[in-house]
Amino acid sequence: MDKNQRIKTGRIFAAALLLAVAVAIEKTVSLPLWQVLLIYLVPYLTAGYDVIAETLENFSGDSGEGHAHDEEEAEGKSCDREEGGHCHCHAHGESWWRGIFDEHFLMTVATVGALLIGFLPGAEAQFAEAVAVMLFFQIGELLEDFAEDNSRRSISGLMDIRPDIAHLAGPGGALTDVAPEIVKAGDTVLVKPGERIPLDGTVTEGETTVDTVALTGESVPRRAVAGDTVLSGCVNLSGAVKVCVTKVFGESTASKVLNLVENAAEHKSKSEHFITKFARIYTPVVVGLALLTAVVPPLIAGGGGWSVWLYRALTFLVVSCPCALVISVPLTFFGGIGGASRKGILIKGANYIETLSNVKTVALDKTGTITHGVFEVSAVHGNKGCQPETGDKKLLHIAAHAERYSTHPIAHSLREAYPHESDDCLVEDITEVAGQGVKASINGETVSVGNSRLMEAVGADWKACEKTGTIVHVAVGDRYAGHIVVSDRVKEDAAAAVEALRRAGVQRLVMLTGDKADTAADIARTVGITEYRAELLPGDKVSAVEQLLAERNNENEAVAFVGDGINDAPVLARADVGIAMGALGSDAAIEAADVVLMDDCPSKIATAIDTARRTMAIARQNIVFAIGIKIIVLLLAFVGMANLWMAVFADVGVTVLCILNATRTLKT
Repeated sequence: MDKNQRIKTGRIFAAALLLAVAVAIEKTVSLPLWQVLLIYLVPYLTAGYDVIAETLENFSGDSGEGHAHDEEEAEGKSCDREEGGHCHCHAHGESWWRGIFDEHFLMTVATVGALLIGFLPGAEAQFAEAVAVMLFFQIGELLEDFAEDNSRRSISGLMDIRPDIAHLAGPGGALTDVAPEIVKAGDTVLVKPGERIPLDGTVTEGETTVDTVALTGESVPRRAVAGDTVLSGCVNLSGAVKVCVTKVFGESTASKVLNLVENAAEHKSKSEHFITKFARIYTPVVVGLALLTAVVPPLIAGGGGWSVWLYRALTFLVVSCPCALVISVPLTFFGGIGGASRKGILIKGANYIETLSNVKTVALDKTGTITHGVFEVSAVHGNKGCQPETGDKKLLHIAAHAERYSTHPIAHSLREAYPHESDDCLVEDITEVAGQGVKASINGETVSVGNSRLMEAVGADWKACEKTGTIVHVAVGDRYAGHIVVSDRVKEDAAAAVEALRRAGVQRLVMLTGDKADTAADIARTVGITEYRAELLPGDKVSAVEQLLAERNNENEAVAFVGDGINDAPVLARADVGIAMGALGSDAAIEAADVVLMDDCPSKIATAIDTARRTMAIARQNIVFAIGIKIIVLLLAFVGMANLWMAVFADVGVTVLCILNATRTLKT
């Protein structure tokens, strides 16, 4: 507990003890009514002096406390949160009356009225009940503070990735402990085992394993050696490494992730805007109804029953506070964002949770989303009719040597498939033929590696390949030696991700790619997608998504696009919700997308949709439960079947239950 909570707890125990003493005195000693009131004022003021003071402060126009800050934030006004979780919102230039109708005003009027109602002719004193109502209200407030603080601490713990210190390496290897904010790009820092990596950079010395769970949700550590990129916020597990900083602190991954989560509250959902408008109208209306309840029935009855109808009106006032809604609904969305971030899913705001929950169509880019976007050798077919005979291993051997100096991704994949260097091979006269391939002299023989046009140019009788992918033909002199198939590797969980999306209720899956139709068909068939569009330019992808938007069954159904976030920025922005896939550390992805998946697993798409739908379900539960209970108790109060204690449950008790329900989003 913090200091304020400890003080409030002590006051609650003291007030409860004093209430028991007051009840005992009333039962055993015969005193005038006004003296009994004075006795009960001691526990009443002990429990509720701050509530009364807040009400008077509201009337003075100095502050508008409580949960009215949601209205002010929605209108762009300042909200300064004080220690203890309460806030005082200053509606610059706006009439102060809007801040009056909060829970403190309602509770003050209701309990003061209950204290004084016994002085009306024929009315029964309600001293003990008035004090008990204030006491239980304070207990509920304390429980609300505990529940809300625990929720925020849980979320803060999930996002505890901010590095505290950087060991800056100076001349001669001397280390200086500095704040990460002052380290510049190009500086070298030492990261010791067990420490968080302070800034994004490249490992220059040493090797280690890195825990990325705070960013990606992936529990398996990643190995990092010299030349590998490491990201701020991750934990260095095993060995000390030196890292050359590539981004200053403000541009680092940890800072951007934290900023996204902290600023997510700025993007309110339709539900939150509804609650803000609802509370603005609902509370004054109920206060007006309470006033009518106290005045109209006695007048109709000819001036009788004032005490009965005043008591019912006081019950109305206690019930009317919309605390459960204005606290629990935003907390539900905040918890959903925090729970998703624990799994490596960054959702930029509550409005995107709402849109994501309505996704029925998902368009997926192929490269970087369904596939790794990295070429690799998938098949080798040596031409055994070639003289001398060329087997698969020999074919890879000569192709890798011919491509040893090329920077093309296909050349890299050939070298990866045959990494062995041989001193016996003399490679000379390497020449790149634009748009065709490479020629080289290997041990005195001319080797040509490239496409079919190169084969025709050298007079080699090339053969077609039934495999899909990029075909690399090889000729020795003018003799065809065989071909190698290079293709983009499908991600291991891509097929499972497609199935998970269907289970999540996604009705239409479309793959969009710039690749050739045969390659697209093969990838789509492999992962279980029946609809695809191939040979698309970036602008064509935008047009394809616009067509999907036009083909929706209704406007409530959302279309999501999933891309790598780098060259898909236009289409990410055009979809109802853009999801950047495998974009760990990518500036373009974080800027363009509404949802960022911080690792390379397409299965997280379905997880993000399920999380959004669960969060929306909990928010709706809280709205229905809070409004439903209040309406029931209001009706019971009107017919005289509800007392002040039941009204306190309808206010504070329901709020606590809704907050506890909201915390379930952390487990999504």
